[in-house]
Amino acid sequence: MNQTESFLSGSQTFVRLMGYEVVYTKWTVCFALLLACITYDQISYQFQKRHLPGPLLKVPFMGSFLDSMKPTFEKYKTKWDSGPLSCVSVFHKFVVIASERDLARKILNSPSYVQPCVVDAGKKILKHTNWVFLDGRDHVEYRKGLNGLFTTRALGVYLPAQEEVYNKYFKEFVNHSQGKYTEFMIPFRDINVATSCRTFCGHYISDDAIKHIADEYWNITAAMELVNFPLVLPFTKVWYGIRSRKVVMQYFMKAAAASRKSMEAGNSPTCMMEEWIREMIETRKYNSNKGLDGSEKPSVLIRDFSDEEISLTFLSFLFASQDATSSSMTWLFQYLADCPDVLQKVREEQFRIRGGDPNVPISLQLLEKMTYTRMVVTECLRLRPPVLMVPYRVKKSFPITPEYTVPKDSMVIPTLYGALHDPKVYPDPESFKPERWEPNGLAQQNPKNWMVFGNGPHVCLGQRYAVNHLIACVGKASLMLDWSHKRTVDSDTQMIFATTFPQDMCLLKVTPFDLATLKSHVEQDVKSQASTATTIPTSD
Repeated sequence: MNQTESFLSGSQTFVRLMGYEVVYTKWTVCFALLLACITYDQISYQFQKRHLPGPLLKVPFMGSFLDSMKPTFEKYKTKWDSGPLSCVSVFHKFVVIASERDLARKILNSPSYVQPCVVDAGKKILKHTNWVFLDGRDHVEYRKGLNGLFTTRALGVYLPAQEEVYNKYFKEFVNHSQGKYTEFMIPFRDINVATSCRTFCGHYISDDAIKHIADEYWNITAAMELVNFPLVLPFTKVWYGIRSRKVVMQYFMKAAAASRKSMEAGNSPTCMMEEWIREMIETRKYNSNKGLDGSEKPSVLIRDFSDEEISLTFLSFLFASQDATSSSMTWLFQYLADCPDVLQKVREEQFRIRGGDPNVPISLQLLEKMTYTRMVVTECLRLRPPVLMVPYRVKKSFPITPEYTVPKDSMVIPTLYGALHDPKVYPDPESFKPERWEPNGLAQQNPKNWMVFGNGPHVCLGQRYAVNHLIACVGKASLMLDWSHKRTVDSDTQMIFATTFPQDMCLLKVTPFDLATLKSHVEQDVKSQASTATTIPTSD
């Protein structure tokens, strides 16, 4: 007789093993397999977690998925405050969060260990072939071809298109408000989409197309959650995000083709697409002539990029700029309304450098003179950084500290917020104080803490463009618009929607600004200062 026998009886299965009789059903087997999977999932989590702060036990299979669906700043802050490193697990993804400045900088400067992944669904939405996901030499070479788009000269080329958008949307702001306190998060979002599209594509995209892109891009933003459901099922956020990407790409592809035609005809560039294609044409001509015709060698020799590559690149630019600048502009207008003395100083600076004429065209030379306005924008970016965390995929086991190694294929997230709110560098860090950015101040002496735009090989390529845009926009607005803010209990609460926004959506009342009042005030100040300067003290 064999030591092991099995036979069926109705719905039960009997196993005789080593003289013992075991009875089980198919449900018993299913339960045992489920229990084994849960046990494995839990052991795997504990093995990866080790001593890091984080949930004591993982919710079977999905982990902290429900929390990730409705993220709040307060939950993020609790996680950052729990230790320099902390962890969480969502579905199959183990996530390590670094909240200290030096750990964040180490991650950002370790390309041999980590690779940008934007968010979990980033490659599905932006496409895995997008340049932002390139690594190593491929990334360096591609980025080299983009550097020319953000030179000082190139940034000056884009300013007329940007100012055109400001003039148009400032009128719409007044119409939107109609003399009442109204939510302004969406109008700020719209002006930034329009500014980006005009800067990137010039007038190869119509006003109606820009509105369509703004509507579609809402789906892309909504899908860019830190961790999403792993499958792209119909009618999920990621599914809608992919559909919207295809719509936006169609507009960008048409603009790229039109830009190429214009540049090949010898026209001067007026937008970023044309600037890029012009550099391609110059490189092509130089390479074909080998410099024998006496033509000057381009500062950077770049390869030809296809219309699809160009469109994917500007899709990533729109993703990088749109939500971040919308967030910053919303907070910036709110802070200026809440601090009328700061807004008054901005207005006086703008009035002075423009000679009292708000219609003086914005130029790079004019931007250089906006020193106080720049301090205001810099402080807003520090206090409410538009990017809180930057997700990276771990390519190989990463010994981030002597005590802990981040497992391969997990996600590691450097936090930028902590460095920007370090009380040792920024005393009273939760207060809005533009003066902290005066030359030789403590903030200026600690550049390592300035991580608004990241650090390392993937540092934000368009940071100068973004800062210039905010300075130019709010500077011009200060002389064309007057606005006040209706504070609520949620005005300072940070809502998470890809980036941060005021929970109450920023309630503003916007009206045209009476420049005559400012002119009278400035003239009175000048007379007062002149009178003080000419007064001769007498002695007894």
